Amino acid sequence: MEDESPPSGGVSVKVLEATLLSALKMLDVGKWPIFSLCSQEELKLIRQACVFGSAGNEVLYATENDEVFVLGMNCSGCLGTGDMQSTIEPRRLDSLCGKKIACLSYGSGPHVVLATEEGEVYTWGHNAYSQLGNGTTNHGFVPCQVSTNLVNKKVIEVACGSHHSMVLTSDGEVYTWGYNNSGQVGSGSTANQPIPRRVTSCLQNKIVVNIACGQMCSMAVVENGE
Repeated sequence: MEDESPPSGGVSVKVLEATLLSALKMLDVGKWPIFSLCSQEELKLIRQACVFGSAGNEVLYATENDEVFVLGMNCSGCLGTGDMQSTIEPRRLDSLCGKKIACLSYGSGPHVVLATEEGEVYTWGHNAYSQLGNGTTNHGFVPCQVSTNLVNKKVIEVACGSHHSMVLTSDGEVYTWGYNNSGQVGSGSTANQPIPRRVTSCLQNKIVVNIACGQMCSMAVVENGE
């Protein structure tokens, strides 16, 4: 950012960013029981981390040099290691190494939806209701990019319900897929949605700025506050 003039309060943008980064680096991930499986040397390298699963028994983390590791129970292949074997040693996800993680969400299957800073979307894990968006109901044992209807789109936010998925693109469009027994994918029916589908209806010609999911519902906030 060119302009370094302090905003109201007198803290420059660069100093504020540095303070936030410093605070994040001080986050004590070791307080999560799952991290007791990692060495102190490994813990010091962690830059981002997400603990998930019904009992916090799985974790994905990224290191300072953008390597991605997972460990834990691996229910439904949700660690993305290519199998369903539990691991007490961190295993590297080569397909995600070098890709900066922008956001991540997970459903209770569990399934995982991740977006990179480049706007690519990757999914893996439980898929009985097509919540991975790949057109099948086969569990996904490795991260696979979701490209159907998202080609040339940059995803900036992701959200998961129990068994459905939702993403927001940089141009304010919303796409959903997966379990739809309560109409949570917004398609106008209750049929499950196997691939990403743009939500139109009341969102047509509106710019969405935030999304969220409940267990079996979805929410969006548009730029005018609706």
